[in-house]
Amino acid sequence: MADLSLRNYVRWDTVVGALLIALLVGSFSFVDNFGNALNLSFLIGNTLPIALIALPMTMLVVSGEIDLSVGSTAGLSGAVMGALWNGGMAIETIIPLCLLLGLVCGLVNGLLVTKLGLPSLAVTIGTLAAYRGIAQIVLGANSVTDFPEQYLDFGAGRIGDTFIPKAAVLWVILLVIAGIVLHATPVGRSLFATGASEEAARFAGIRVKRLKLVTFAVTGLMASLTGIFWALHYASARYDNATGLELSVVAAVLLGGIDFDGGKGTIGGAVAGVFLLGALQNVMSLVNVSAQSQIVVTGVLLVISVLGPRVAKQIATARARRRTAATAAAAPA
Repeated sequence: MADLSLRNYVRWDTVVGALLIALLVGSFSFVDNFGNALNLSFLIGNTLPIALIALPMTMLVVSGEIDLSVGSTAGLSGAVMGALWNGGMAIETIIPLCLLLGLVCGLVNGLLVTKLGLPSLAVTIGTLAAYRGIAQIVLGANSVTDFPEQYLDFGAGRIGDTFIPKAAVLWVILLVIAGIVLHATPVGRSLFATGASEEAARFAGIRVKRLKLVTFAVTGLMASLTGIFWALHYASARYDNATGLELSVVAAVLLGGIDFDGGKGTIGGAVAGVFLLGALQNVMSLVNVSAQSQIVVTGVLLVISVLGPRVAKQIATARARRRTAATAAAAPA
């Protein structure tokens, strides 16, 4: 009984959470300037784009799909935002239009997957290139930086004298909503069931195609929100904003224990993966590790996050078989 209880707690997402705590404790103790308010604000602000998209990406991967176009959708949203602002449109009108654009991008991905039966990996690699190309057409090589001061303050400002970015409040609200949806509603249970076995989910009465379409749409919407935040946080709208963001999001989500095959994972694990990756990159920057080396580390973590849970599962399965065989051998004839 004690062994069973131990296995319930030693899960991959628990391990990632423990690693995050260990990294933070070690960084506060041994890395110069890690604990000052400016650096902590910088760390959280730079991690928020990954954290925003990680919420719907978790749900998408749980359902057995993936979206690699999120970085390009964010870049397209930022480019359209800059172009419309240059054209004299009010920022209060631009932001809803950009969110609608992200929703449409997500719907395009979802329709190609659900209606045509195409694999999401192939579809979103294609739209990754397409959305980025459209962003370049929309804004060209221009950079738009003169957004209204109050919006720039929301994107980069802090709450009073604390290290907490103002935009983090919005993320916390979205985190709570995502956690409730995934872990405490029929929608979340349907996502897990679909990822575990799409055919069984259909037999259970789950409208799998509609569920996936909505999840793709929400992912596109959140990617667009991330593009808006990116432009305001860095005070620059460019067509190449958020380039490579999809790699960081996927790495963080898988690192947090979300099963690439679908059907398993938690929002808490994804958040732990996001901030473990963000804190590690921040520490590497503080100790002067090159940007190229940081990319290598991200890639290695992505491989580990895919292989780690699978190896652990195989070891657990092998141990269970040995116990079963030992029990059978010890049983009286």
